Amino acid sequence: MKTTLSVYDFRDAFKRAGRADQFSYDALGLIFDYFESAEPDYDLDVIAICCEFSEQSPAAIAADYSIEIDENENEEEIAGAVLSYLEINTHVIGETDDGKFVYIQF
Repeated sequence: MKTTLSVYDFRDAFKRAGRADQFSYDALGLIFDYFESAEPDYDLDVIAICCEFSEQSPAAIAADYSIEIDENENEEEIAGAVLSYLEINTHVIGETDDGKFVYIQF
């Protein structure tokens, strides 16, 4: 038996699983939209999503993946360089309102 979830049900599933702080409200909306378009018959697995997806600032991504950033670059330039790197190496789900990228970890 399958149940169709709304974005609110999707976000609530993370709370019920004890993963309310894993992603921001905005990021969960992006991930929900991704599954709605890419895998509409996806069986929700909160823990698998938490292992597969990440939400991070461009600076944190640059540090985690050893992306060389010129110290003279401004935040917009850093974000552009990190986004280019992510687009080459993985799938970018989107960007949150506060400038963090949501992507599939690799």
